[in-house]
Amino acid sequence: MKLNFEQLGDLAVGAAFLGTGGGGDPYVGRLMVQQCIHEGCEVEVIDPQSLDDDSLVIPTAMMGAPTVLVEKIPSGQEAVASLKRLEKRLGRKADATMPIEIGGINSTIPLVVGARLGLPIVDADGMGRAFPFLEMETFGVYGISGSPMAVSNEWGDCALIEAVDNRQMEWLSRAVAIRMGGCAYIAEYAMSGADVKRTAIPNTLTLAIRIGEVLRKAHEDHQNPIEALLGFLPSTLYRYGRVIFKGKIVDVMRETKAGFTMGRARIDGIAPFSSSMDIEIQNENLVARVNGEVKAIVPDLISIMNTETAEPITSENLRYGQRVTVVAVSVPDIMRTPEALAVFGPACFGLQEPFTSIEELA
Repeated sequence: MKLNFEQLGDLAVGAAFLGTGGGGDPYVGRLMVQQCIHEGCEVEVIDPQSLDDDSLVIPTAMMGAPTVLVEKIPSGQEAVASLKRLEKRLGRKADATMPIEIGGINSTIPLVVGARLGLPIVDADGMGRAFPFLEMETFGVYGISGSPMAVSNEWGDCALIEAVDNRQMEWLSRAVAIRMGGCAYIAEYAMSGADVKRTAIPNTLTLAIRIGEVLRKAHEDHQNPIEALLGFLPSTLYRYGRVIFKGKIVDVMRETKAGFTMGRARIDGIAPFSSSMDIEIQNENLVARVNGEVKAIVPDLISIMNTETAEPITSENLRYGQRVTVVAVSVPDIMRTPEALAVFGPACFGLQEPFTSIEELA
C-alpha cells in the first residue's frame, strides 16, 4: 500500500490517539512525510506476513521528551543517519524499516526513513501504543536484543551503543539523548522477518489510519466521533474501549526531567461525571484515578480527547480550560502476558497499584 495525503492526515490523528498522550506530536511527522511525497518519494507500507524470514528489518524512531520536540524540529535526516550507521555496524543493508511504537511522531519517522531510502515500512510495531522507555518493546519481551543501536542528532553526531541488556541500552542511550539536547533519533532492535512476525504487534499503522478515518467520517456525517470510534474498536486487536470521564482541565503540572516529560493533569467532572480525575504522566498517560480509585492503568490506553472536536491531545498540548473526554482502551493480548507486564506493567513505572484491565474495572 502506497500512502496518500488523506491517509497521512488520518494516520496523524490515529497515532495521537494510540500514543496515549506521548510519542511526540504526529503533526510534525506528517509534514515531514508530506515533504517527502512532494519531492517524488514513495511511502510503501507492507504487511509483516509478506516479509521473507531472512529479511533484515531495522526499526527507526525518535527518543526523548516530547516537550523538546516542539522547539527542536527534525529534518528527517537524523534517523536516516542512524539506520545507515547501524547497517555499517551489522555489515548488511536493511530490507525494510518499521516503527518501534505506533504512538505520535514515531508512527511517521519510519515513513520518512523509508521514503528517503526507498525502503518499505512494515505495518507493525513493538508497543501497540507509546511507552517512555526503550526496553518496553514486545520485541524485547519475546527475546530480541535492542543492541547494537545508533543514536544521531541534527548536527551529524552519532553514537553506537552496545549494551549487555535492553534496560542498560535504554539507560545509556537516554544519557546520550540528553547530551544531544533532550531528543535524538535512533535505529535499534534489528531483527529478521521471522522475528518480526513472532514478536511485533501486527497491522498497527493501518489501524491508526482507520482510527483517523473513523473519526473524520463521523464528523463528515454529523455523527458522534467518539461513539463511532468505540463502535469500531471491537473489530480490531484492541477489542474494548469506553469513556471513563468527561470534564474541564483545571490544572496541568509538566516538566522536562531526565529526558522525559513528567507531570499530571487534573480534570473537574462535567455531568454525569462528578468529582475530579487525576492523570499521571511520564511522556504518556500512565494511570487515571478518581478519588484515589483507579479507572484505567498502564499498559491499557488512556487517551485524552477534545470533547468538541474528538482530536486526541498529546501531553505537551494539554492546557487549562480544555473540555475533554477521557477514553480507555484495552491493549492486545500479547501486551498482557506475565512476561509483558514484567517489562511495562504498572510496577515498572513505580506505581503501587497492580494491573487491572479496563474490562474488570468496568
